[in-house]
Amino acid sequence: MSGTYIDNQTHKHPMIAVLTPIWERVLQRSPIGAEDDFFDLGGDASLAACLFMEIAQATGRVLPIAMIYEASTIARLAAATEKAGVSRISTLVPLKPGTDTSPVFIAHGLGGNVTDVARLAQHIRSRHPIYGLQASGLDGVREPLERIEDMAQFNLDAIRELQPRGPYLLIGYSLGGLVTLEMAQRLSQSGEEVALLALLETYPHRRFLPLACRARLLARLARHHGVAMTQLPLRKAIPYVIHRSERLWEFFRPGRDYPLGQRSPAGVSLPSAAQRVRDSSYVALANYRPRFYSGKVRFVRAEVSLHFPADPTAVWAQLAEEFEVETVPGDHAEILTTHFESLAAVLSRYLQESVGST
Repeated sequence: MSGTYIDNQTHKHPMIAVLTPIWERVLQRSPIGAEDDFFDLGGDASLAACLFMEIAQATGRVLPIAMIYEASTIARLAAATEKAGVSRISTLVPLKPGTDTSPVFIAHGLGGNVTDVARLAQHIRSRHPIYGLQASGLDGVREPLERIEDMAQFNLDAIRELQPRGPYLLIGYSLGGLVTLEMAQRLSQSGEEVALLALLETYPHRRFLPLACRARLLARLARHHGVAMTQLPLRKAIPYVIHRSERLWEFFRPGRDYPLGQRSPAGVSLPSAAQRVRDSSYVALANYRPRFYSGKVRFVRAEVSLHFPADPTAVWAQLAEEFEVETVPGDHAEILTTHFESLAAVLSRYLQESVGST
């Protein structure tokens, strides 16, 4: 579509004139027509986060970022924006409808945004409705949370309004896996059934890894970074590798971009609310030591593992009564961005086996 269409439609939808330059700035394309699709233009989860933060700043209307999956053109988003007022972003964001009464809940990664898992949710085959759990603070209204325990309770308060009793179906990606683990702990302790707890590429902070597991990770990183351990005395090699390995966690540090979700594209400033959520999430990660879970954990690991332990069993087997692990193609980020269909197939099977979903 051409810019002329936009001009002709402005009198019908004045918000189009407001949204169009935002879309063009975030997507770095011009012109963009009112009926051009966000995803066809190269939009993804990280750009959607930037888009909606800029819309909030320009209009004062805070919209669920997942709305982009229902209103993926300027025209449809303009209509939705004109109807919406300033409000908090809902903790539970519908990602896929379903006919079953028991929902599936998927927790976000470090960036806190459900858009990271939205495409995955669309490819999960199940009769259950699927909801994403949105982090507190992304709307700039609530405060971000700095404890995994508080994140878990925040999510449980929202979930129980929708589903007061179990069985509960929980999936968590990366940091979200720690959150869902804590949720499962609390649900189980209160006598509720957790039918599925699936952790996707979830690991505690490096300081809480078993010593042998951390040593293997450091050795692997040393080889990757070209450190010849045999050329250094052991007493010098270990501190050197530990120092070099700090770059492993650099993408977790406050103020940095992370492996997935809400990366700031060229020319687009990272929204302050999203940055605050990331910073708070890092604090939560760095201070959370997982406790033993008296239930079953189904773990999905990425086939390509550099920055995380290669053997999740060494990390988690002693922390769960039952532990199963499965491998999918890609690395930590790619299991959601590139190989989401393979991951969705695994999760579809998990749901089928847990509660007979189809």
